[in-house]
Amino acid sequence: MDTMCVDATTIHSATAVADARETTRAFLEALRQPAAGSEAADTVVLVVSELVTNALRHGGGTCTLRLTAHPDLVEVAVDDPSSQAPRIRAPDLNGGTGGFGWTMVNHLARATTVTRRPPGGKTVSALLTR
Repeated sequence: MDTMCVDATTIHSATAVADARETTRAFLEALRQPAAGSEAADTVVLVVSELVTNALRHGGGTCTLRLTAHPDLVEVAVDDPSSQAPRIRAPDLNGGTGGFGWTMVNHLARATTVTRRPPGGKTVSALLTR
């Protein structure tokens, strides 16, 4: 099993989400067999982008991204200091306030979980096809 951990530490960094995407691409490219196909890799990168963005925007401004490769799956896990779970909400088609991300992540992932951490905060995880 291959594992990598990277911290995205500030909401004010314009590059935090881009760095998470690049780290994810490098992680996926370095996987031994079976390697992630290009469509599967694009899906993992999209989910990482969404979960890290949401953690930074709604979860307290800091997060930790963990990527784990299983034989047929890639697990994306994002920790943040907020105990509030993501929620599905009606998309805002006019005001630009979002509402698409959590629904999209749930649609793309085989499974998603939200685990509250005892000292506070949560981990949002998604299992994606490799």
